[in-house]
Amino acid sequence: MPPVPLLRPREVVRAFERLGWSAARQHGSHIVMTKPGHIATLSIPDHPEVARGTLRMLIAKAGLTVQEFVTAAER
Repeated sequence: MPPVPLLRPREVVRAFERLGWSAARQHGSHIVMTKPGHIATLSIPDHPEVARGTLRMLIAKAGLTVQEFVTAAER
């Protein structure tokens, strides 16, 4: 399994947008993303960097593998 990258919140948002998610709103210091037909929402912390464990949890919640996410983030 590839290591989870250390990314800024805007890079994480862009990667999820490439995978069909859209930013629904920003509530305080968190960006909430939704995807039609997907029951879960993703809450991305708007901090200087998204912690690796948090990013791994977001990737799993989106139903993705780390490799799928890394590929989208590199585009």
